[in-house]
Amino acid sequence: MTPFEIAQGYIGTTEGPGPEDNPAIIEMYASVGHDWVEHDAVAWCAAFVGHCLEKAGLRSTRRLNARSYLDWGIPIDLADAQPGDIVVFSRGSKSWQGHVGFFVKATGTMIEVLGGNQSDAVTIQRYAKSRLLGVRRAGNVAPAVTLSVREVQARLKALGYHEVGQVDGEIGPRTRAAILAFRDDHGLPLVPIIDVALTEALTTAGSRQVAAERAAGVPEGSRIITAANAQVGLGVLGAAGSVAAQIAPALVQAEEARDTAERVLDLVGLTGVVQAALPWIGAAVFTGVIFYALKARNARIEDHRSGKTP
Repeated sequence: MTPFEIAQGYIGTTEGPGPEDNPAIIEMYASVGHDWVEHDAVAWCAAFVGHCLEKAGLRSTRRLNARSYLDWGIPIDLADAQPGDIVVFSRGSKSWQGHVGFFVKATGTMIEVLGGNQSDAVTIQRYAKSRLLGVRRAGNVAPAVTLSVREVQARLKALGYHEVGQVDGEIGPRTRAAILAFRDDHGLPLVPIIDVALTEALTTAGSRQVAAERAAGVPEGSRIITAANAQVGLGVLGAAGSVAAQIAPALVQAEEARDTAERVLDLVGLTGVVQAALPWIGAAVFTGVIFYALKARNARIEDHRSGKTP
């Protein structure tokens, strides 16, 4: 859909009654990077135009100043204006004041405009040509930066915000936590939403910096490390016990051995071989337990130091 077609779909949208706010208008502010706006009493003609442009995949000025659109796109003569072109008008007595909307048609001394915040609603109204400041068209406008939830999650994880959890396309508690952490690191408003400001920052941000004390530290209260330490301890005791079980009988046998022939015959027997090997097998098993416990422990510490886990 074109921005003009999207704008037409909003005709009839009005500000909330009394002190209430219309969520659809609040969303318009957020979609152009102004999620700090909490009330639809803030002038929203530029937010409306920007919202429609962004939804159509075109980058807006992302400002709430109507006159910012005088520098958007390319200039067009009024005689060549087409429905959907952007028109900017003067308003009030101050040089920064203005109004912006979509051109519908020109008749006589008036221009019909489809815009937001026109009598507190999205309507088509007529404005005097004498107030026209400029007509603009999206001739050289870059595409808007848009990322899906999955793409945002994948990007956060790639940057080191591993609290995002699984890349599943769902905005759950972990994804919100990762978004808030990223926003905090980059000076963005602390709201757990995906908006223009977030997606733009994600496309240019570098990897997450890990604090020096964390990079050299060990996670406190980690069940993995606690279990690994316990396994290492048991493995050491088990291995020591197995070796001792092998050495002690050997010493006793050496002392009590009466002749070489009897010892050779005893070792040749299958039962004797297995019995002799069992302590060493036990020692090997416990050594394996120690090895994998240390591996798990070191992996957990590395994840902590790199920021992958809390």
